[in-house]
Amino acid sequence: MKIKVVGVVGAGVMGIGLAQNLAQTGHQVILVDISEEILERANAQIKKNIRFQGFFNKNEKVENSDNILHKIKFSTNYKFLEEAEFVIENATEKWDIKKGIYAQLDAICPEMTVFAANTSAISITRIASVTKRADKVIGMHFMNPVPMKPMVEMIRGYHTSDETISTANELLSQMGKESILVNDSPGFVSNRVLMLTINESIFLLQDQVASVEEVDRIFKTCFGHKMGPLETADLIGLDTILFSIEVLYESFNDSKYRPCQLLKKMVDAGLYGRKSGQGFYTYNGAI
Repeated sequence: MKIKVVGVVGAGVMGIGLAQNLAQTGHQVILVDISEEILERANAQIKKNIRFQGFFNKNEKVENSDNILHKIKFSTNYKFLEEAEFVIENATEKWDIKKGIYAQLDAICPEMTVFAANTSAISITRIASVTKRADKVIGMHFMNPVPMKPMVEMIRGYHTSDETISTANELLSQMGKESILVNDSPGFVSNRVLMLTINESIFLLQDQVASVEEVDRIFKTCFGHKMGPLETADLIGLDTILFSIEVLYESFNDSKYRPCQLLKKMVDAGLYGRKSGQGFYTYNGAI
């Protein structure tokens, strides 16, 4: 059965990509965030993304941006999510914030609605514990930029049912994506490894072992990575990196996840990467 209406909570970089991808694959989207200003920026960014998509894929027909945006309802009111058959949450990696969001979702959404946490590091089982539908909570870790990434890391929580996994895979299929299913653990597979790599790369920079460009060049030329770890950090957002590594540090009580002081300093200074226009590299305009 085709999933027609999808709620997206959080209109940051990931939420914008998800709303665009879902609308372009024929879904009605309800995009929710805390302020009209954030939603206006999201609207403008989606329009810009579609324009660039058409520019870079001249051989591929791209639907008019007005038609795509018409499929997205932008709102600060969670009440509209009572229409959603599936909700994907993309809020910041702070437990107190996520906990409050799921309490609202659980009260508003129909019993059959599946909740997917697009989280970087927080346990899916922990998220499910604050709902009355633990069997319908799943992790769906999308990669950035969402419309261009064909694979999703899917996480089974302790109570996640096979039916929920099947429903999540059906939605991904409709979006033109596949999944790799892993078991629940803070950071899962991708970020348990990636956050360590990025954090250690920042330590290398702090210790003056190598420059930003040299660290990234080694990973690209020696290992064949498309992006170096510091470029990747800028793409993800240094604030998200810090939140994620802090979650891993707290979850495992292991000193190997200790956040680098330089990372903390850059986040305090508002140097978040691409979305702020400045991180380890300088970018033309914030996202």
